[in-house]
Amino acid sequence: MKLIIAIIQPHKLDTVREALTGIGVEGLTVSEVRGYGRQRGQTEVYRGTEYQINYVPKIKLEIAVDAGSVDKVIETVRDSAQTGKIGDGKIFVLDLGAAVRIRTGETDQAAL
Repeated sequence: MKLIIAIIQPHKLDTVREALTGIGVEGLTVSEVRGYGRQRGQTEVYRGTEYQINYVPKIKLEIAVDAGSVDKVIETVRDSAQTGKIGDGKIFVLDLGAAVRIRTGETDQAAL
C-alpha cells in the first residue's frame, strides 16, 4: 500500500477529483494548506502598493492506494492538475504500513 500526497492549486481541486473518480479512486482527504516552493511566495499589487505574500494557498490531497495503482493515480493527478505555470505543485509517494477501517475493523487492502 502507498500514500500519495499531492499539493495542487486550489482551482484545480474539482478537476482532479473528477479525474480520480473516473479511474476508480474511492476516497481521498483534502486539506487547505499554505506554503512556498522555489518562487518563495509571490508579489501582488493592491491599490498601487506591492505586497509580498510569503505563503501561497494550496490544496493537499492524501490518497491511500494499493501499490499496483500508484502509477495510474500519479499520472491522473499530474495530467489533471497541470497548468504549465510555476506553482502547479508536487506529488509525493510514501509507503503505508497499515490501514484500519474503524467501523468494521477491516485492515490493509480491505480497509482502502
